[in-house]
Amino acid sequence: MKFPGILVSQNRFCQIISKAKCQCYGNEELSILYPAAIVTIDGFSLFQSLRACRNQVARAAASGNENVQPPPLAYKKWGLQDVDTIVDHASIGIMTLCPFDQMKTASNIGGYNAAIKNSPPAMSQYVTVGANPFTGFFFALEGSSQPLLSHVALAVASKLTSALFNAASGWLGWKSKHEEEPVQKQKPKVEPATPLAVRFGLPDSRRHGERICLSPCNTLAAVTDEFGRVILLDVTRGLAVRMWKGYRDAEIGWIQTVEDLQERETEKMDSSPFGNAQGPSRVAQFLVIYAPRRGILEVWSTQQGPRVGAFNVGKYCRLLYPGYKIMGLNNVTSQGWQPQTYQICLLDPVSGSVKTVHVPFHLSLSDKKSERAKDMHLVKKLNALLKAKTSDPDLIEAEAKELILDIKYPATKKQALESILTSERVPLSSLTNITQTLMDDLQKQELECVDEGLLQFCTNKLKLLHLYELVSKLNSQSIQKEPSPSDIDLAKLLRLEERDFHRLEILLENYKNENTQTTTQLTDEKDDVLSVKMFLEYLEYEKDVITVKNLEDGEYVALGSFFFWKCLCGESSTEEMCHALESAGFSPQTLLSLLLNLWLSKEKDILDKPDSVSCLHTMLLLLSKMKVAIDESWDTQSVSPWWQQMRTACVQSENNAAALLSAHVGHSVTAQIIDSVTEKKFSQIIVGSDTESWEALSLDTEYWKLLLKQLEDCLILQTLLHSKVAKRTRRVSSLQTEPLGRLSVKKLLEAGKGGIADTVAKWVFRQGFSPIILNVAQYKNNTDSTEESAEMHNNLFLEEPEAAAGLERILELLQVAYQQFPCSLEVDVLHAHCSWECVVQWNKDPEEACFLNRSIDHLRCIINSHIQHGIALMMWNTFIVKRLSSATYLMDKVGKAPKDRLCRRDVGMSDTAMTAFLGCCSELLQTLLEADVSSDEMQAPVLDTEDAWVSVEGPVSIVELALEQKRIHYPLVEHQFVLCTVLYAIMRLSLKGVKPLSLFDSKGKNAFFKDLTSIQLLPSGDMDPNVLSVRQQFLLKVVSAAVQTLCSSQKDREISEEDFPFEKGKNWPTLAADLAQYLQISEDLVRRHYVCELYSYGMDHLGEEAFLQVADKEVLASQLLMLAGQRLAFTLLHGQIKDGMELLTRLPPTLSTWLKAMDPQEVQNVEVPIATTARLVSKVIEHLPENHGQYSLALNLIEAVEAIPA
Repeated sequence: MKFPGILVSQNRFCQIISKAKCQCYGNEELSILYPAAIVTIDGFSLFQSLRACRNQVARAAASGNENVQPPPLAYKKWGLQDVDTIVDHASIGIMTLCPFDQMKTASNIGGYNAAIKNSPPAMSQYVTVGANPFTGFFFALEGSSQPLLSHVALAVASKLTSALFNAASGWLGWKSKHEEEPVQKQKPKVEPATPLAVRFGLPDSRRHGERICLSPCNTLAAVTDEFGRVILLDVTRGLAVRMWKGYRDAEIGWIQTVEDLQERETEKMDSSPFGNAQGPSRVAQFLVIYAPRRGILEVWSTQQGPRVGAFNVGKYCRLLYPGYKIMGLNNVTSQGWQPQTYQICLLDPVSGSVKTVHVPFHLSLSDKKSERAKDMHLVKKLNALLKAKTSDPDLIEAEAKELILDIKYPATKKQALESILTSERVPLSSLTNITQTLMDDLQKQELECVDEGLLQFCTNKLKLLHLYELVSKLNSQSIQKEPSPSDIDLAKLLRLEERDFHRLEILLENYKNENTQTTTQLTDEKDDVLSVKMFLEYLEYEKDVITVKNLEDGEYVALGSFFFWKCLCGESSTEEMCHALESAGFSPQTLLSLLLNLWLSKEKDILDKPDSVSCLHTMLLLLSKMKVAIDESWDTQSVSPWWQQMRTACVQSENNAAALLSAHVGHSVTAQIIDSVTEKKFSQIIVGSDTESWEALSLDTEYWKLLLKQLEDCLILQTLLHSKVAKRTRRVSSLQTEPLGRLSVKKLLEAGKGGIADTVAKWVFRQGFSPIILNVAQYKNNTDSTEESAEMHNNLFLEEPEAAAGLERILELLQVAYQQFPCSLEVDVLHAHCSWECVVQWNKDPEEACFLNRSIDHLRCIINSHIQHGIALMMWNTFIVKRLSSATYLMDKVGKAPKDRLCRRDVGMSDTAMTAFLGCCSELLQTLLEADVSSDEMQAPVLDTEDAWVSVEGPVSIVELALEQKRIHYPLVEHQFVLCTVLYAIMRLSLKGVKPLSLFDSKGKNAFFKDLTSIQLLPSGDMDPNVLSVRQQFLLKVVSAAVQTLCSSQKDREISEEDFPFEKGKNWPTLAADLAQYLQISEDLVRRHYVCELYSYGMDHLGEEAFLQVADKEVLASQLLMLAGQRLAFTLLHGQIKDGMELLTRLPPTLSTWLKAMDPQEVQNVEVPIATTARLVSKVIEHLPENHGQYSLALNLIEAVEAIPA
């Protein structure tokens, strides 16, 4: 921003200003040099004062106020004494002496008895150049004299004329010199300077200083004189430490360079404290001297360093060195500020250009470190070359050779070579040539000077590069592909019977079809391509042996694919590849590991290429014949580590088809080698005998047979887990969409005896299958009756009818699994695991009540009562009892079916889910009671395991835990069952005014939620009449609510008379009658109330059926007579028939009075045909004895009903 006038003006000394200098953030100040004095103004104070002046003037201009009082300005004025001439100066800033210097200075000034302060005083240091002395050092004690505060000149105190504002546009300032001042201004007052004597200096009487330039860190200063010298001063010690001659009229400046921490990598071995790359950055200072008479610009390292640069620039340039940046910053604002100026620059007026000077930090180091820094600089240059966009590889190769040969230190050479080898832009030929050039250069040197580590490094990398070139050449060579072997040839190769080979093909085809539906595999475009960079990173060459580093699975497969994939596809020579790798230094064990990892990871491609099996057989046979592959001491009665390595890889693999094929190949090659060894051993003993039909037995062969059986089982199981029904349209829980992990023999061996059934149970849960599917598959597996199996298949149901599309396929796979695992997948064992899996998943999400219901369904399908009893008891103790307890106390607290919010808060589920939960609790306890009774007539099962899986280890199976459970206490479970049924009735029928625990006495309440196997004190004998009354009211409420629900359902849905609208198997009136027996209430009372409620709602057809179950029909007939009277009263008194009152007067007085006393509102449905009421009255007369008090009333009533027209 430009100001139209002077903002503020002050007069501090009645002399001409010689020079003014400024210092930036850190020790901000403006120092003004007069011939015999120095005035210093605090930089931050000056900045704030100028800003305040600008704001005041702006406000004055806006308001029209001419009286502006500028803020005070803090400054110090020092009168320099004992100096003849001062030409230039430098303000060093505030410093503090060390204790020794403090005592030395005090002794020099005050003598032997001088006193000193405990803490050294702070002093402002000033250095001047001129004459007598040549350089003078002044020290001003901080706090010795107060800084002088002055105001703007006295003339400012008078009123400013309006012309002032017109000329300055609102800014405070003096009038221009072209205007005449009508009034003579008063001369401003000037304060005297504080005398300051020179402390010491460099008294060279013939030398006159011209200029002093302070370094950026305020420790050094460069001074020029009339003799053409440049003198370097140590301002801290007051010494001249260096002098340059021949620089007349020189211009000087400084450059400060900060070290890059990344460049310390080459100095890690140095003993310097700065050798740690995590330490602070070092700072170097360089002196720049421009000699105009010689037209040269030089850069010197201080203090004893050499000249690091010289440039011919011309004789008419100007060296610009500001020495400061910006004022007004503090420790906060300076953090994010970036300098907008150069440290130093050279202005060339001839060309009109501005040139800057940049000096690398390493030029400030000593000679030894300078070489290392130069090497580091070359490495950086090499890295820049490798990143440059240069398309000419020959140019890159030539420059890289030159740079790497120029590097001195071996460690840096190694670093440079590693950079080249890891570059993806350098071709293989260039990498080989560069490495070979460096190795040749090392070999030409004297033996004592050669670094053995670097030479060995070059040799190893060169061998790896040659190996990469050879393998690439073999992969690129095309050979004549052999015809694909037939099935008979493959069966013979794998030493399988034709029937067994056909079965293997079917298993692999089923696995391939199911696996294709569930997984998608991304295949690389070129499996045999591996970059040189990756190849060198993956391998290590040491002592003529190549080892593979610890790689990730994908990297390991990529390396194996580079070596063997072409061979497995039959597109490259297997013999030549194996010979090349063996000659290069690979151990057979390493090659076998690479081959197996490749084979097992390329399962999809292998299943599409049957001829790859024969290629694997050939390659495995060649690897087995290598030296140290199979131990020479190996015999048929011991286990070979070679084959054990292969079996371990197959056991751990989750790609079951590839593992099974590789195991067949391994078994075949093992048998072939054993046959050859046995033939050699017995050829000398038995001569001329027929040994072709002999089969050599060995321990390895038996291990192979066991592994083949395990892998085949695992393959069948994995095929089943991959199968699924058609896409379901109904909502599926997120728990059912979680993917199942892939299987391996190792996982099954570590999963325990129940691992196989547990795996299938997880699959059944995710598919949402009904338990009947498992029974159908087992039934079809055990019977030949196609008609019965077809009938059961027709009754089969899933969660969705659309899912039945792939059901037949799933049933077939289940049958195969049942045949393969007759013990592990026995129907009861499988149902037990499915039941447990469903309840576990329900516990994760209690809102999914269908999971708990499905768990109960599986539990009911268990045939053996011992298993059923144990699973039910474990479910109760683990998942049910705690939630049931919370629900009970909540319902007892609110006295009705609680709202959704309360259910979620106390029980952790919604009100709908809690209703289903309570129903499942009743089902669970009922199943437990039935299992306890049936277990007395049934023996406990004997759990067995397939021969191939006898060695399983891991957790105890669910079935084993179930069989270890104690027997329940039957009365306690029955007592708990009554409570669950009561709770379910309250929630299901939305009953109000019922506290469930009020139906039981103190003994009954204390027995709830206790261990079902324990003996508890239960209610016995006569019950309290108050409790019985509460129980009776509850049962009657249940019946009334049930009939009301039935009536509303018939109206809404128009269901048939035979259907009951409650849950499957839930007839609430019958259940209420059963509960009455447990609760010591008359069952007949409940049944009579049920019949009355049916007639009250006008469902006479159902009432007639329920009438038959009532024992005391006389009492019921009396109750129904009242109901018939209420119907007739409504018809005569409130109905729509004509002459109702006339008909009423014709009736006998007794009947008429009785009908008028009836209240029709007590009947729920009064709009019943008169014929139906007549049938009800006839039924009443039928069951009332003639001597009954209401019999005559009933006869009169039937006559009255018959007299009413229909």
